[in-house]
Amino acid sequence: MTTSQEELLPGTRRALLHRIATAQAEGRAPSLVAAVVRDGRAVWHGARTSVDGHGPDENVQYRIGSITKTFTAVLVLRLRDEGLLDLADALEKHLPGTGAGEATVAELLAHTGGLAAESPGPWWERTPGSLRPELADVLGDGTALHPTGRRYHYSNPGYALLGALVEELRGAPWEEVLRREVLEPLGLARTSVRPQAPAAGGWAVHPWADVLLPEPAEDFGRMAAAGQLWSTTADLARFAVFLARGDERVLSAETLREMSTPAAPAGPSDVADGAAYGLGLQIQHRDGRLLVGHSGSVPGFLATLTLGVADDVAAVVLANCTGGLMTSQVAADLVRIVAEAEPRMPEPWRPLREVDPSVLELVGQWYWGAAPCALRATADGLVCLEPLSGAGRRSRFRPNGDGTWTGLEGYYAGELLRAVRRPDGTVDHLDIGSFVFTRQPYDEGAAVPGGVDPQGWRGIG
Repeated sequence: MTTSQEELLPGTRRALLHRIATAQAEGRAPSLVAAVVRDGRAVWHGARTSVDGHGPDENVQYRIGSITKTFTAVLVLRLRDEGLLDLADALEKHLPGTGAGEATVAELLAHTGGLAAESPGPWWERTPGSLRPELADVLGDGTALHPTGRRYHYSNPGYALLGALVEELRGAPWEEVLRREVLEPLGLARTSVRPQAPAAGGWAVHPWADVLLPEPAEDFGRMAAAGQLWSTTADLARFAVFLARGDERVLSAETLREMSTPAAPAGPSDVADGAAYGLGLQIQHRDGRLLVGHSGSVPGFLATLTLGVADDVAAVVLANCTGGLMTSQVAADLVRIVAEAEPRMPEPWRPLREVDPSVLELVGQWYWGAAPCALRATADGLVCLEPLSGAGRRSRFRPNGDGTWTGLEGYYAGELLRAVRRPDGTVDHLDIGSFVFTRQPYDEGAAVPGGVDPQGWRGIG
């Protein structure tokens, strides 16, 4: 990881600095720090502060709030990948007696377990965790607000339960497991459960006057897995690289893609906002870009980590104020600035070293009824089916080794593509989940379900 700023053009660096300067001034934040990651490396760091003299750098800790949930989700997915649990398991199977009903591990990760948004009793983020020493104190009567699996309802207690699940299956405190299994392997030496100097103080800014009030920095106790962590822009930049590429010492890229796949039913407002939730990751469609990451807020601090998937650009924004600043919008803008000013260079086109003749036999133009489609072979050994014009169903398919292919996304996810052959061995049509694709629209020579009118295509006189 490098923080070399020569990686970006001067105009891009100035645009990034102007964006965070505007955010700090208009949001009236005591300080704001940011970082940008591109192609797996930190390429820019910026800071703005209300204090004259030395400003915060990439090694100053800020509290990151609910970005902690992504770290907890990584620990849970590690347990799944090791075979110690299944995401479809009810929490009760591994952690009995919580009163959380039959909510599954996946539902808790995706905030669809039906649990309340907050812990009962006094505001847990501004009171000591010692007030909630047991899980029963975190959940209260445990009564679900919604049927499990039916709707997205953000739940901090749900992630407290997942932290307890990690402790139960690892036989060690959540904090210790996190340090051993994630922080140390990824080199996140400045990410911790409690602040380590240098660390920013948390402040509330009066809504109608330019004055400050210090916020308490409580230890959340049982709620730690939902929002306890402190970190820096340098560490979160490294974490962003991990989320984009994976690290076999922690989680594979395949599992991280699973985490960033929508797992919660979206409500009408979520659909309008282009927002969804995966397994510990927020997913947004903003400015024409797919963004994956997480935001966080606790009294005194705001934080966002977001990754522009197609552009391979990530941004981290941290501030030490309770409100008034949309760090998620600032982070999205930083991604956009870099992606638009310095578009990602495509990889050079290279021909395949070898190709299976049976694959070449399948590629080209096909028709689903009268709708033209194209089947293309891709350099990664897959085939891709897409409409020739306009919107429509599209999917990549992976080979199964027996002449069939399995869909990877969209309408055809999990569906089987197979070539149906005539007695002489030539391809009659493609069958995808009973849909027939022919070389000509409603090809009379192919086995089209329902047959083809013998008079063929005609005009209307």
